[in-house]
Amino acid sequence: MDISATTVKGLRLSRGWTQQHLADACDISLRTVQRVEKDGSASNDTLLGLCAVFEIKQKTLLVIPAPSHQQMQQVSLQTQTLTLAIATLCGGCIGALIMFLVLA
Repeated sequence: MDISATTVKGLRLSRGWTQQHLADACDISLRTVQRVEKDGSASNDTLLGLCAVFEIKQKTLLVIPAPSHQQMQQVSLQTQTLTLAIATLCGGCIGALIMFLVLA
């Protein structure tokens, strides 16, 4: 899971803690704290421990990757196709209802 390494380090330093102090407080290894602050990778348990110790919400640390241009185009094309199909179906039904009412 990707988390903000700079945020973790900033929170730790703002409290005047060493990496070992943070590791002890979270009940994780020093190596895990070093990895989190270097790479920003952490397990769900590590994330929960950090959030508990720092008294913050998970969304404060989580890094949500931005979708690629290709993914955005793909979603847009699927949405356009679905919208066109629904509009065509609704238009056909409304047209048939109008013809039924006029001819009846």
